[in-house]
Amino acid sequence: MSQHIKFIEHRIPRGDGSVYSREYEGAGPAFVLMHGFPDNLGIWDDLIPYLVAKGRRVVAFDFQGFGASDKLPGANYSFKQQLGDLEAVVSKLDLGKIIPVAHDSSGMATLNYALAHPRDVDSVIMLNSAYNEESTDFWPEMITLFATHSLQRLAVAVAQSPEQFAWLLKWQQKKFVDAMPEEQKPHFIASIGTLITDNFVVQPGAGPAFVQLAAQFFEENARNAQQQSALKALDVPVKLIWGKYDPYITVAVAERRKAQLKNASLTVIPAGHWLQADEPAQVAQAMLA
Repeated sequence: MSQHIKFIEHRIPRGDGSVYSREYEGAGPAFVLMHGFPDNLGIWDDLIPYLVAKGRRVVAFDFQGFGASDKLPGANYSFKQQLGDLEAVVSKLDLGKIIPVAHDSSGMATLNYALAHPRDVDSVIMLNSAYNEESTDFWPEMITLFATHSLQRLAVAVAQSPEQFAWLLKWQQKKFVDAMPEEQKPHFIASIGTLITDNFVVQPGAGPAFVQLAAQFFEENARNAQQQSALKALDVPVKLIWGKYDPYITVAVAERRKAQLKNASLTVIPAGHWLQADEPAQVAQAMLA
């Protein structure tokens, strides 16, 4: 686990709060690892040792509202704010040219950073992540509930009930687990499953950030769809590394993303949505290739 590897902790000022990050010393453009809706930087714990063992510099951080970053009362969270968190990490740590690494909803910040700062990006890596998908695609039901405006009152009621929210969270996790190979399930349940649960249950939790960001999910996809021509012109290598057994952000999503990009490759890994925990050695090999 990456906790046993030496790292430097940073608190990076962002508005009234701060962003928590871990820096692992090494060479080359830094891999900047980002997380998605339901989790935090702990999703990279299984992968980081493989990257550090190859002498690479790695930075992982929690977006505001998640993990060890600040969760201020009444804070407003957005995808624009997450892009700002990434920019602050890069600037404060003086990372220079980076390799942003996306997973899940951090695909938004990753590609938008590359579009805004193409000269500061060596390449881009995306693991089972969203950017400009259709609202009619088959998304996790928990996301669809909070992202659908006509269901907003129901979603708020669920979010305000710890018992109902916990049940929904457990039910959604099972959908991901059911699609995974049997041999990968125990590790997921013990590691990622526990991490996600603690992310919401241990207070102050990530509930407010999740609810706000999920409510903006379809709108952010629609905004990003307007970047299609800029995306096609982006002259930066993009590695798409995809878990084959993700029941929602499927390989078909990756193939569509590849077609939208000028310089993209696709590697499919026999793993689920959290492929960096399911098959970290294979993911590291693809990242380092």
